[in-house]
Amino acid sequence: MYALIVPAALPFVLLGIVMGLSWWEDHVLPPAETPAEAPAEAPFTPAAPADAPNPPATLPR
Repeated sequence: MYALIVPAALPFVLLGIVMGLSWWEDHVLPPAETPAEAPAEAPFTPAAPADAPNPPATLPR
């Protein structure tokens, strides 16, 4: 009989855990402070493409 109760109760146990963590996050944890101004990231500039090396000159025959 207990073998049937445990799997049936599992979703409710998980729901209780999630709701408890949500309450804990709202009431126990300090509020996250948002910075007044987020630091601006420097724009990404790709490096200049390297010049392909010149193929060796063929010697005349």
